[in-house]
Amino acid sequence: MNNLTKFKIVKPVNEVFEALIDPVKMSNYWFSSGSGRLEQGKTITWRYDEYDAQLDIKVLEIEVNKKIVFQWGATDEGNVVTITLKEFDHSSTVIEVNEEGFNENDGDLISQLIDNKEGWVYMLTCFKGYLEFGVNRLRAAIVR
Repeated sequence: MNNLTKFKIVKPVNEVFEALIDPVKMSNYWFSSGSGRLEQGKTITWRYDEYDAQLDIKVLEIEVNKKIVFQWGATDEGNVVTITLKEFDHSSTVIEVNEEGFNENDGDLISQLIDNKEGWVYMLTCFKGYLEFGVNRLRAAIVR
């Protein structure tokens, strides 16, 4: 089972890609910090200072300006996230985030899918605000 979220970002694909793999830029819209740039084969630690949380991701695939694939979760069988970039025109990019690995037999599946979708829409909203308008104060505002 997977969960797909799509957004249009009014920035060229190379700027969108760079903002996704650079931990300094990422800290303006998503996690507080990252232990390094996303590179295929690396394990990167992302930290959320506001929630006193961190997680490791395994970067499975990088295709410059086209695709980022990583695995995250509590085990080696964690969910796989594929971020695909498609040049919409010379000044816009469609970004698709597809997360796979949800257990279809889990009684909380629907709740997990809704929470997951909410998280990706929130991240992409913050991302759009940062890249298009220079707003970096949206990040880490979700209260549960």
